[in-house]
Amino acid sequence: MQGHGYAPPPPRRPSTGVLVLLRVIFAALPILSIGFLAWVATLRAAIVTRKGSDWWIFGGSLAVLGVSFGFLATDNTDDFSTVNGNIGMSILLLNAAACTGYFLYADISHYRPHPTGHPLPPAHGPVYGYPQPPSPYAATHPQPPVMPMPAPATSTPVPPPPQRPAPARIDQVRAELDELSDYLRQHPGHTDGNHEGGR
Repeated sequence: MQGHGYAPPPPRRPSTGVLVLLRVIFAALPILSIGFLAWVATLRAAIVTRKGSDWWIFGGSLAVLGVSFGFLATDNTDDFSTVNGNIGMSILLLNAAACTGYFLYADISHYRPHPTGHPLPPAHGPVYGYPQPPSPYAATHPQPPVMPMPAPATSTPVPPPPQRPAPARIDQVRAELDELSDYLRQHPGHTDGNHEGGR
């Protein structure tokens, strides 16, 4: 299913000792079996690299093995001394040498670190999902220093100037005080003549 989710983790690279041991075994197997098991080395290369071309080479090694069996089957001697026996044995041994050489080439080039720093080639096509952590086998490149973003200019709030009462409001207050003053002057009960707010 293509879409969201985690991408499958890349296969881990075996240790160097294990790689060397596997290379010795799969390189010696075609030679020690006189070519009868040459296809095992190409099968290993195809499984490791997962390339279509390596699967074709594996199929080709099986086809060559079948051709050599065809020649050997027509030889009726015990030591394969006829022409068909010699051709069949020659094809068998050449196939063993070719499969061994190709296995070593494919395996070494597959596990060789690539320019990107990864020991394995990147997966084909886009990978969807969440970001993956970097590979532990990736080469560490010096990161450029990160310049801090300038802080946005914080303007100190300027207090608004004190509001003065509008002239109309002053005039209204003055008029009300005048009315109050007139009222107090006319009010009976004040005999001293000293009125507040009077003029």
